[in-house]
Amino acid sequence: MDPKRLKDVHDRLESLDDRLSYRLRARGAGPGRASLEQIEDRLRDVTEYTLELRTLVHDLLLGLVAKPDPEPPER
Repeated sequence: MDPKRLKDVHDRLESLDDRLSYRLRARGAGPGRASLEQIEDRLRDVTEYTLELRTLVHDLLLGLVAKPDPEPPER
């Protein structure tokens, strides 16, 4: 495991959550009342979230199987 890579993925995941999660939560009006433009906006948000989450999961898996960076030699 590479702890630095895992920390980076964790930080990016928190950033993704802060930036986009609120857009994906249910809103007051039901889907039957949403306009075509609102549906397209939600679809774009879901697509952006999904693609970024896919990248994060990929990086997380790489971090789990990677060896940690070697420590610099002490002088």
